[in-house]
Amino acid sequence: MLNPAEAQSCGVPTIPRWSAPLGVALLAIAAPAQPAADWPAYLGDEARSHYSTLAQINIANVRELTVAWTYRAGAIRPGERSEIECSPLVIGGVIYATLPGATLIALDATTGKERWKFDPVTVATARGDNRPKSELTTNRSRGVAHWTNGRERRLLHSAGHFLFAIDPDTGKPIPTFGDAGRVDFNLGLDRDPTKMSLHSSTTPGSVFEDLYILPIRTNEGPGPSAPGHVRAFDVRTGRVVWTFRTIPHPGEFGYETWPPDAWKYAGGTNCWAGMALDAQRGLLFVPTGSPTYDFWAGNRVGQNLFGNTLLCLDVRTGQRKWHFQITHHDIWDRDLPAPPNLLTLRRDGKEIPAVAQVTKSGHVFVFHRETGEPLFPIEEVPVPSSDLPGEVVWPTQPVPTKPAPFARQTVSHADLTTRTPAAHRKALEQFARLKMAVPFQPLSREGTLIAPGLDGGAEWGGAAVDPAGIMYVNASDMAWTLPVVERKAVGSTSELGRNTYTLYCAGCHGLDRSGNAPQNIPALTALAARLSRADTLVRIAEGRGAMPAFSFLPEAHRNQLADYLHDVARPRSAKIATPIAPSSANDASAPPSYYDVPFVRAGGGRWLDDDGYPNVKPPWGTLNAIDLNTGEYRWRVPLGEYPELAAQGLAATGTDNYGGPVVTASGLIFIAATSDEKIRAFDRGSGKILWSAKLPAAGYATPTTYLVHGRQYLVIACGGGKLGTKSDDAYVAFALPADASDRNK
Repeated sequence: MLNPAEAQSCGVPTIPRWSAPLGVALLAIAAPAQPAADWPAYLGDEARSHYSTLAQINIANVRELTVAWTYRAGAIRPGERSEIECSPLVIGGVIYATLPGATLIALDATTGKERWKFDPVTVATARGDNRPKSELTTNRSRGVAHWTNGRERRLLHSAGHFLFAIDPDTGKPIPTFGDAGRVDFNLGLDRDPTKMSLHSSTTPGSVFEDLYILPIRTNEGPGPSAPGHVRAFDVRTGRVVWTFRTIPHPGEFGYETWPPDAWKYAGGTNCWAGMALDAQRGLLFVPTGSPTYDFWAGNRVGQNLFGNTLLCLDVRTGQRKWHFQITHHDIWDRDLPAPPNLLTLRRDGKEIPAVAQVTKSGHVFVFHRETGEPLFPIEEVPVPSSDLPGEVVWPTQPVPTKPAPFARQTVSHADLTTRTPAAHRKALEQFARLKMAVPFQPLSREGTLIAPGLDGGAEWGGAAVDPAGIMYVNASDMAWTLPVVERKAVGSTSELGRNTYTLYCAGCHGLDRSGNAPQNIPALTALAARLSRADTLVRIAEGRGAMPAFSFLPEAHRNQLADYLHDVARPRSAKIATPIAPSSANDASAPPSYYDVPFVRAGGGRWLDDDGYPNVKPPWGTLNAIDLNTGEYRWRVPLGEYPELAAQGLAATGTDNYGGPVVTASGLIFIAATSDEKIRAFDRGSGKILWSAKLPAAGYATPTTYLVHGRQYLVIACGGGKLGTKSDDAYVAFALPADASDRNK
């Protein structure tokens, strides 16, 4: 654990200390209602606590943990990139988990032996559905939901833009649900479904009575996108029971915070990260993401409710109870990245039902669950304006006064890397040319530094809370660069292809097509050497892995893009269409200006030195313990390391991390998440590392713990695939040796 002096010496921003508010007592949350042996809901329960009452594995014996079993699907070919972000369910001795492509599996929880497998592509082919594979798969899946009324059971599973109801005993679709076991959730959004790119569901939703509330992922680029409606489906029939429109229609609350016709064309403002549910009060807590386009918003001037908002809805009707917008008019991709945590505070001898939301910017917002009243003061602070033509930044943004941020908010000369003299010198040179990293600095032509970066701060792994009122949240603490470019005027077919590339591809692959190695995004500079033009067109239309399908683009634009990528020069046409025309939009009446975004992000990403290490001082990833009763930090420690730097004496740097923690009644925190391919156990009281183990691939997921036949297990998905690490399709379960388990029953 770092003390304040050590924190300053290794670049950790010193966390301010406050005296505790009068009358604040320890947090008390009710023990989970479900049997302690199981892990029946995403992240443990519908309150998303990440908390287990199990205590067989404890501080005294955690070092004895050993591998109990390993499951590997064996479908990942050498060099292939994929991910598993799943936090499995465990119910009655059976694990329900997902594989790359959103294949659903059931495993014996004691042996890891496969019981059944549901592959949505195989099922679709068997029923004569020959639609593109991209419509039936999801490049990442974080798990599955379970429903039961005590007599019947079913799993709610998403793949592509379909929601399936699956029999937990057989792995077969339940034919009475929707169309022979599935519902196409592309339908019913008042948009042309063929124009909605990247419409899927990656995170399990919430189950309440006979309702399943579905999170969705939408296209975040400048082109056509699905609106982020929150919808509840009947778990028996698949019928939509209620809809809450996050881009308000005329007459609805918040409509005036958008341009008048934005509800017809704007997209996003969706909940992709998952939700939390207070079943006793019938309240659903929905964190939403940014409206599209993420990085220039001159076509959606206004506050843009309900983008970047924590919504409290009546779970039975979808009616709004209260809301708090955490980022106004987002142009920084500050989606709310994880489900909120539900907990109970004690102040002045009274219990207060609370909801806490972590953010990519490294803040924790804490509210009264019933009223939306902030439980720590929140200030609206002025923010810089934009120098990009047409952009109208909202003049203030909300910032909580407590707790202090759990990730750096600024970057100065003093924060730059000193790993080597050459790296420091290069960072200084680049820093002088970039727009300085201060909170809510708009994007710029010269490139803007943003801290923390687009992937947090907090990410989709979210935070854990324990009955003492302590939140445990892991954070990436990196600076990113965000340059934008102005699209060039069209004068030839090759420039048409380049414009299309700039609009849709440069944000990931870079304006110069050089790719992004740390994110496993390949270079496209010599594409013709490894992919034919015909195969390139298929890839553009159908997508693959993390790349979405761009089938919504007109065929002519896909051909121009393929020509550009293959460096094919075509004769100039006398009459050339613009890259985004009304015919390619969701509605032919949409004004071209809405989709014709003049400024787009072009590359950037993590600000790294020539050796691939961050250009800021460590730690680059942390695990934080925050007392949510007082807003004070208990401890903060680095999370992860680079083995090669540790060998050089630069240990405990922390790394970028994806996935979240699990906390147990025995005083342990389990977390993988790091690029060093390890899983660790921490003492939740001190932050001290008590145990670690090497995984077959990085565990970019949240662990699950459960008890079967008197033995406690800890299972983690080992998918890798991010941050330059290898991919796998393995699950590894740890347990105490059998005799030790018997001693600790």
